[in-house]
Amino acid sequence: MAFNSVEFDVVCGEVFAVLVDPTTYPDWLIGAADIRDVDEDWPIPRSCFHHRVGFGPFRMPDSTEVLAVEPNRMLQLAVRARPLVSAVVTFRLVGDGGRCVLTWQEEPASRVLGNLVRPVLDPLTHVRNHRSLGRLVGVVRERRRTTTRPESAGTSLLSS
Repeated sequence: MAFNSVEFDVVCGEVFAVLVDPTTYPDWLIGAADIRDVDEDWPIPRSCFHHRVGFGPFRMPDSTEVLAVEPNRMLQLAVRARPLVSAVVTFRLVGDGGRCVLTWQEEPASRVLGNLVRPVLDPLTHVRNHRSLGRLVGVVRERRRTTTRPESAGTSLLSS
């Protein structure tokens, strides 16, 4: 299982709003190429968004499904990049006041296959997810910058 986390100087709701907006995924999730469609009832369980994943000419259409959701606290997704990747991703948010920590846990959907490829894939997934979280910080920062008053524009978003 790959596990990553990052701390933000914003309330959980601001980060959660980006996580449940599939149109932001190509901006922060490494490997997300574009969003093709989003179910009308997104993000309720069993709803999907349809996307392309990959790089350059190697892009495949697929979808991501909501498995569980707790507003501003947790989003669990069944992610796929078939025929090779099928995983369960769980984002959890814990906050106090104006700060929150986002954790990202990703594990293969199939335990049997996952146990075989885990020694190779977990370190690569961890690095990709770490880099994606860095990009997510930028997306949350930009969203906050464009929706807040000028006097609050100088606040830091990522804790040191």
